[in-house]
Parts: sequence; C-alpha cells; structure tokens
Amino acid sequence: MSVAQGSLYPSDNRTIGLISLAHGTSHFYHLVLPPLFPWLKTEFALSYAELGLLMTIFFVVSCAVQASSGFLVDHKGARPVLFAGVGLLALSALTYAVSSSYVGLVIGAVLMGCGNGVFHPVDYTLMNHKISPKRLPYAYSFHGVTGYLGWAFAPVFMVAIAELADWRTAMKAAAILALVVLFFLWMNRELLTDDAKARHESNLANARKNDPNHTPIGTFDFLKLPAVWLCWIFFFLSMVAMAGIQSFAPSAFLKIYDISVASGNFFLTLLALGSAGGMILGGYIASKLASPERTVVICLMISALMSIVIGTEIASAALIPSLFVVIGIGLGVAAPSRDLMIRSATPQGASGRVYGIVYSGIDLGASVGPLAFGILLDAGQPNWLFLGVAFIQCLIIFTAFKVASNIPNKTPA
Repeated sequence: MSVAQGSLYPSDNRTIGLISLAHGTSHFYHLVLPPLFPWLKTEFALSYAELGLLMTIFFVVSCAVQASSGFLVDHKGARPVLFAGVGLLALSALTYAVSSSYVGLVIGAVLMGCGNGVFHPVDYTLMNHKISPKRLPYAYSFHGVTGYLGWAFAPVFMVAIAELADWRTAMKAAAILALVVLFFLWMNRELLTDDAKARHESNLANARKNDPNHTPIGTFDFLKLPAVWLCWIFFFLSMVAMAGIQSFAPSAFLKIYDISVASGNFFLTLLALGSAGGMILGGYIASKLASPERTVVICLMISALMSIVIGTEIASAALIPSLFVVIGIGLGVAAPSRDLMIRSATPQGASGRVYGIVYSGIDLGASVGPLAFGILLDAGQPNWLFLGVAFIQCLIIFTAFKVASNIPNKTPA
C-alpha cells in the first residue's frame, strides 16, 4: 500500500495545511519587493529598468532552481528541500534589509530565487505521495488558493510596515514571517516525512502490479516524454498571458476605456479573488469528472472569450470588473484539473523532476510576458494585450488536448 493510499483524512487535512502554508509563503515572497520600489528608487537612486532587472534576476534564478531541485527531491526527499527553501526566503529578506548598494539587492534577488524555486517540486511530490487519491483535487485547490492569498497579503503587509516605519523594517518583518513558518513546519515535521528510497520502492511495487515487467525510469528518461514538454509549454504560455495582464492591464484600460490606473489595479484584485473562488469550485469539479482536460478546455474557452470581448471593445467600461471576475473564475476552476492532468503525465518515481521542469515554465513565462506585451503597448496597440491573451489561451487549449492524447494508461506518480 502506498503512503497516499494508507493516509487518513485528519492526517490529510493537516498535511495539506502545512504544504499550503509553505506555498502561500512562497507567493507572498513574490511580491515583497515590488511594493517597495518607490522607497528603493529614492534611497538607491535607481531607474525603473534597474528595479525591473531585480525581478528578472529573481525569476531566472527561480526557473533554473526549479528545474534542478526536482532531481534533489527525488533523490534526497522533499522535506529537507522544503526547509532549505523557506530558510533561503528568510535569508533573502534579511539581505535586502541590510543592503547598502544595488549589489546587495541583486544578491537578495538571487537568494530569493533560490528559495522560491524549490516549492512546486516539493509541494506536488508531497501531495501526490501523502494525500489520499480521492482528496487530491481538494488538496490542489486549497494549495492554489493559498498562493493567491499570499499574493494578496504581501503588498498590504509590506507597504503598511514601510509607511509606519521604513522599508528595511518591512523586509525584516517579512524575514520574521518566513522564520515563523519554518518553525511551524519544523514542529510538525513528522507530517512531512518523505523517505525518497521508500517512495521509489512503493512506486515500483505499484507499477509492477499493473506491469510485472516494469523497469524503473532512468534519471533523465522523463525528458524524452512528449507529455512532459507539452505540460511545460502549457505553463509557459499560461504565465506569459498572466504576466502580461498583471503588468499592463491597468495601463491598457486607461488607453482603451479611459479607466483610471487605480481602478485597473482594483480589477486585478477582482481577477485574483475570482481565481481563488474558482479554485475552490474547481477542486469539487475535478473530484467528480474523469477527464480533467475537458474542464481545462471549457474554462479557458470562456476566459478567452471574455478577453476578446474586452479587446474588441464590445463591452462598456462598466462591465469590465464583471468580465475580469469571470476570467479569474475560469482560470481558477481549471487549475485543479490542470494539476491532475500533469499528475497523469508523470512517470512513476519522477514526480519531483517532472514538476520541477514543468513549473520552470512559469518562471520563464513571467520573464517573457511583460516584455512581449510591453512592446505591443509601446507600439500603441493596447487592445492587443487582451486579444493576444485570448490567442495564447487558444494555444493552451490545443496544448491541453495534446497532453491528454500523450498520456499513457498508467498509474500516475
């Protein structure tokens, strides 16, 4: 019996809570730096390009670490990698807090990227092997919701402390928050136990029940599987679209609909809240339907249609908030089914490696999206932000069908 098959629901709940707490912390750290840009710009006399470069460094480092940390998770276990990741986040915030030059900020960005890069390989390996299979859709749902909550909480937390004290105090507070989370994870470490050797033996035994001649996959053999790279493309394209929206939707609304930047930023909050609510519903839907790719396709079609409505100016400005909520709900509902689809594409014993490679597409997409859509806005084509997002979502739909057609009939990792 595998660990997941033998899990009890109360243990599942506590484990899901711990993993999701760590995930929310990583997303919180995505946004500890940008809210402080006005303070950093003044103190260090930096340009916007130099500030933006810090985030580029963060995502590039995170991409590299994410792709490589999965190998470490599969060979050494997820728990020590998780502890190291949270610890590095705390260290990065302390590095920012004591920085006296731009070089110090760059070092902080590198450390933060190293810490952030471990979470998806760790989280999904732990969930796939420690959570009861019937509860996995709900685990994926709650895991995703906490990520959005981390995004929502960070700007408020950082700006409030920076205004009450200063930006260095805000960074120290962020470091303390990560250390508190690390302490809590350590105190409940028995729920995060992950013996890599035992996990591999369990995977092998389960695989041989279905195929007595099954042989373990080689360390790099998973890279030969089309489904893995299709999943990577799925995440890359998804984040290109999301990063474009997050970066430039307020500016595009101002140019197209004469909506203020402040209102545009509020619409982004509505999108995030819609996504969080959609994930809760999506967990239920994913637990009931046997074909996750169908849920993904339907939700993305709805989101793409809403983007076209905005980009073609069919809707009035008064409808934009509602359309953004619908887009968010569509993306949120699709997320748990998307994660199940990727799980089905993961070979036995390669969970950490596959999730590391696949989710590295998010970081690369976050680096490419703002640049690509920024060029469109510089060219005086704000409508193409939303039309481009719709086009990308259509490409993602095609990718989802291709992933489903390349998944063999097997017991997933």
